[in-house]
Amino acid sequence: MPQAPTNVRPAVAKSIDLWHEMIAKNDLSQLHTIVHPDAVFRSPMAHAAYGPAPALIMALSTVIQVFENFAYHRQLVSDDGLNVVLEFSADIGDKKLRGVDLIRFDEQGHIVEFEVMVRPMSGLQALGAEMGKRLADKLPSFKVKA
Repeated sequence: MPQAPTNVRPAVAKSIDLWHEMIAKNDLSQLHTIVHPDAVFRSPMAHAAYGPAPALIMALSTVIQVFENFAYHRQLVSDDGLNVVLEFSADIGDKKLRGVDLIRFDEQGHIVEFEVMVRPMSGLQALGAEMGKRLADKLPSFKVKA
């Protein structure tokens, strides 16, 4: 399991470590403990963000069921220690994808924004199709109004 980079703030490091523990166990039941109530989720399939926290938790709890062979490869941290980029790879059926999770934390180590970017287009399309099957009737009601 990757460890939090050294320039990350202690509260953020604790949350990142918990995130990696949950991913390793394929169990996000403790995710709510590190998500700010007003957090937003930015999907690679939608322009508008989803929020608050229940939308983020629903999206992430679903995507870990969709991804196969999921693995993180690199962690990058901003100079202020509150923004973390996690590079990953995964499969969806016969489609391979690469992506990044862009995670912004508050000073207390709570996720305030979680944005996902994915490539190539074929992997993104497979991800969108599978997530749509599972969340099309739930997630749209959480769209944040601009």
